[in-house]
Amino acid sequence: MAHMAEPRTEPTATDGALPPVPKRDQELRLLTASVVFIVLTLGAASLTVTEGFDPALLTPALVLGGAGAALHVLLRLVAPYADPIVMPVALALTGLGLTMIWVLETTGPDGPDGTGTQRQLLWAAAGMVLCGATVALVRRPRRLRLYTYLIALSALLLLLLPLSPLGHEVLGARRWIQVAGFTMQPSEFAKVLLVIFLASYLGRQREVLATVSRTVRIGRFKVFSVPRARDLAPMAVGWGMAILLLVGTRDLGTSLLLFGTFLAVLYAATARKSWVLIGLTAFAGGAYAAYLVFGHVQNRVEIWLDAFDPEVYNRVGGSFQVVEGMFALAEGGVFGTGFNDGFAQEIFAADSDLILVSVGEKLGVTGLLAVLVLLFLLAQRGFRIALGAKDTFLKLVAFGYAFLLAFDVFIVLGGATLIIPLTGMTTPFLSAGGSALMANWLIIGLWLTISESARRPQQTFTLGTAPGDPATEVIDVRERGH
Repeated sequence: MAHMAEPRTEPTATDGALPPVPKRDQELRLLTASVVFIVLTLGAASLTVTEGFDPALLTPALVLGGAGAALHVLLRLVAPYADPIVMPVALALTGLGLTMIWVLETTGPDGPDGTGTQRQLLWAAAGMVLCGATVALVRRPRRLRLYTYLIALSALLLLLLPLSPLGHEVLGARRWIQVAGFTMQPSEFAKVLLVIFLASYLGRQREVLATVSRTVRIGRFKVFSVPRARDLAPMAVGWGMAILLLVGTRDLGTSLLLFGTFLAVLYAATARKSWVLIGLTAFAGGAYAAYLVFGHVQNRVEIWLDAFDPEVYNRVGGSFQVVEGMFALAEGGVFGTGFNDGFAQEIFAADSDLILVSVGEKLGVTGLLAVLVLLFLLAQRGFRIALGAKDTFLKLVAFGYAFLLAFDVFIVLGGATLIIPLTGMTTPFLSAGGSALMANWLIIGLWLTISESARRPQQTFTLGTAPGDPATEVIDVRERGH
């Protein structure tokens, strides 16, 4: 008769590999470097702009440093095997974004009032608290797949909120809600939930979706394969509703971001190139339909194609913003104008949509490349966390967030340099705005808990005829919930 041995702790390493070890000391060193970077950046900005040190800048340095230290202690206690790089890098980017917002606010035409910097600091602290809560509460991230359709419904409700009486329209886009004087962009949180929904559904259906399909042929030649409708229907309905709601609110930048992420996760799950081709064709058709229906989209396309046309440049809502942004990038040159010079602060949305343009002007192409390296380092760590995850669902979640971040940066920088139409997206961790900043810190929390679950040694017990028997079954106590 089979018997059950006593629980024991075993490393996850196999074939003689060393067992995983906590890397919190490495994180502490990187965190110290990030805090020093934030202090030096704030100090340099203050000395350049005010010719002295503004005591008000001690507050953001202390708040970000204290929040980073608190997160580090929490990770030592509850997630010692979590990735050691993502949190310090995210903190450094948040600090640089806060510095740029202070510089643009202080040197701007309206004069310094500090409210924008204070709001951004508040959202940064709230985002880091949300990150810590995610690490502490989502200790078994695999269990999120138990709530697939509840998560999808929550995401759709968030997308519907701007269409409710709480909706707030700005420049033709109805993507915000306003409550008690505060505005929030629900789609930023919806995209976090939608990635979990996609990963959960595709994680369960990947074998069927990858192998069962209908082949389209021309004569004897195979052209491509399409999935069966009943296999794709639940995901297509949920995602289609999300895209339609985004188009309804005219938040086309987020629509592009989410649809691109959808195709990337779909390909990662199935490795079927034909599906990506079908998706790109469908999106091209939808984009053309949106161009025919929405004047807002037509204006964006015209700005993209004829930005330097005097008529397009001079009209209200024309290409002034993007053209001046390109001039600001050129003004920055290789090493930048410095915090106190240049004219980026006079451009509309210089601290949000065009924050990378502001970085490029003040710090030059050298500083801009350094920021892009940090952003793509975060994405690289996300892909690495996805590779290390043992569960398909967690692999797809981590991969989805990594692609989401990298594609977001491409959309922002591509719009600012006229590679693609300007969409009004924000740069992760840098741009002014609370919703995006908190949502991105939520992603950091999920990456941390996924990497922790992948690397920690597993508590196991054996079930077999005798200890060491080849037929012994090894069962993960943690995943069984014992």
